[in-house]
Amino acid sequence: MTGTTSIRESSSVMTDFANFAPPEITGDRILAAIDVGTNSIHMVVVKIQPDLPAFTIVDREKETVRLGDFNESTGGLSEAAMERAVKALKRCCAIATSLKAEDIVAVATSAVREASNGPAFIERVYAEVGLAINLISGTEEARRIYLGVLSGVEFNGEPHAIIDIGGGSTELILGTGEPHRFLSSTKVGAVRLTAQFISTDPISDPEFSTLQAYVRGMIEPNTTRLKSHLQPEEPIQLMGTSGTIECLAGLIASERLGLVPDPLNGFQITYEEVSHLVKTLRQATCAERLAMPEMSSRRAEIIVAGAVILQETMRLLNADRITICERALREGVVVDWMLTHGLIEDRMQFQKSVRQRNILKTAKKYKVHLDRSERVAQFAMDLFEQTRGSLHTWGNLEKELLWSAAILHNCGHFISHSSHHKHSYYLIRHGELLGYTETELEVIANIARYHRKSAPKKKHDNYRNLPTRYHRQMVTHLSALLRLAVALDRRGIGAVKRIHCHFDADAHLLNMEVKAAYSDDDCASELWNLNYKKDYFEQVFEVKLLARLLN
Repeated sequence: MTGTTSIRESSSVMTDFANFAPPEITGDRILAAIDVGTNSIHMVVVKIQPDLPAFTIVDREKETVRLGDFNESTGGLSEAAMERAVKALKRCCAIATSLKAEDIVAVATSAVREASNGPAFIERVYAEVGLAINLISGTEEARRIYLGVLSGVEFNGEPHAIIDIGGGSTELILGTGEPHRFLSSTKVGAVRLTAQFISTDPISDPEFSTLQAYVRGMIEPNTTRLKSHLQPEEPIQLMGTSGTIECLAGLIASERLGLVPDPLNGFQITYEEVSHLVKTLRQATCAERLAMPEMSSRRAEIIVAGAVILQETMRLLNADRITICERALREGVVVDWMLTHGLIEDRMQFQKSVRQRNILKTAKKYKVHLDRSERVAQFAMDLFEQTRGSLHTWGNLEKELLWSAAILHNCGHFISHSSHHKHSYYLIRHGELLGYTETELEVIANIARYHRKSAPKKKHDNYRNLPTRYHRQMVTHLSALLRLAVALDRRGIGAVKRIHCHFDADAHLLNMEVKAAYSDDDCASELWNLNYKKDYFEQVFEVKLLARLLN
C-alpha cells in the first residue's frame, strides 16, 4: 500500500485529507533552502515525502556575515561583508551537495534589497558559487514566513499575529490558518537600528529614548493596520520567530527555569518578562551581555535593539505573552517550493492537516504497518461514534487524539516487540510531532501506552504526568475503546469488514454485531480476542459487552 493510498483511505477518518491531490512523484526528495539575511545566512536541508506531503529537517547551518554593515559612502554592501557571504554560501552549497540535494533555493531579503550594489552581489554569487539568489520583497518575505509557521503550528481557525524580527526589517502577519489577512514589512531590524542609534556602551539614556521612540513610530502604523483586520472583541494570539526572539526567549527561560528548553518551539514568554529583560540588557555593557547564556558575540552587539522592537510590538498589540515558533522563512521557502512543484494542491490544505500529516510521517518513520493501523483507527472511530452519547460524551478533539493514538499504537515495535506499548509511549512523547500541545502529546502517548497489558495506574509515571483528572479520565476511556479496536484486527488480515453497536440501557449491555469480510471466515480469533480484552472496557464503562458474528 502506498502512502498516497493510505492518505486517501484515511480521509473517512480525518476528512482534512480529502482535498489532497495525489502527487505524481512518490519518492523522497532532498531540498536545501537558504535565507540570505541582513545579519546571518541560514540554511535548512530537508527530506520531502511527497506521498504525505511533509518534510523533515535533516540539517541546519548558520553563519553570521553581517551583510547589513553597509559602506556608508556608497550605501552598498561592503567588500568584507560580501566576501564573508560568498564564503558562507560556498560552504552551504557544499553541504547541500554532500547531502544529495536535488535543488538549492536561496532568497535574499532586506540588506540585498536595499543595497545600491545588491544586483551586483547577486551576479557575483552566481559567478563564484554557481548559486542563483532570488531577491524577494518585504511582503513576499512575510508571505513565506507565514507558510513556514503554518507548516509546524495548528491555528484551529483562530487569529494569530506573527512577528519576525530580522537584521534589517520586521515582518508582521495576521492569519487564521486560512489565506492571510494581513502581511507587512517595516524597515526596523536589530542590525539596522544598532547602526543608526547606538554608539554608547552601555546604551545611554538619550540614545535609548530615541531608539524606543523611533521603533514605536515605525511599528505603530502596521500594528494599527493589523488590528483593523480583526473583528470587534476578536482575541488574538502572538507568535514570534527569528534568532533575535529565540535569543530573548532563551535568556528568559534561563532566568525562569535555570535552563533553556530544547527545542524552544512552543515556549511562551510574557510582556512583563520582556520588559524586565529590556531593562537588564540596556544597563549591561556588550561584554556583560556576551556573558549571558546562549549569547554569541554578534548577537550581543544587536540584542538591545531587537529587544526594543519586540517590547514595543507587544505593547502596541496589547499582547501579554508570545509563543516561540522555530519555523519561519527558510521553512516557508520549502513549502513554497512544494506548492510550485505540485506537491501540495493548496497551501491551506497543508495547514489544515498539519497534525494528521505528522502522525502519518511518524508512522512511516517508525515503519508502522499503516494498513493495519488504519483498520484499527477506523474501528476506534466507529466505536467512538457508536457509543457517543450512551457510554461517553467526548467530542471531536478527543476523537482526533484517539485516531492519532490508534495510528501510532504499535510504533514501539521499531525498538522491540517486548513491551512495545511502553516504547510506543516514549516514541510518541519524544518524537517530532508538530501541531500538538505538550498535553495533547501526553494524552496520545498514554492512550497508545494502554492499548494492551496493564490498565492505567497512578503509580505509573506517564499516567501521573497527565495534568488533570479530566485528562486521566480521557485516557482511561479512550484506551478502553482502542483495546477493542485492536482486538477486531487480531490477525491483521482485515477479517472484520464492519461493526455495529447497540446499547441496551436497561440491561447495561452493549451488543456488538461483527460482519466478516470473507464469507468463509468465522472471525473466531477476533471474537476470542474481544472476549479476552473486554474486562477492562466493561470495568471502565460499567457495562457488559456481548459480541456476535453477523450472518
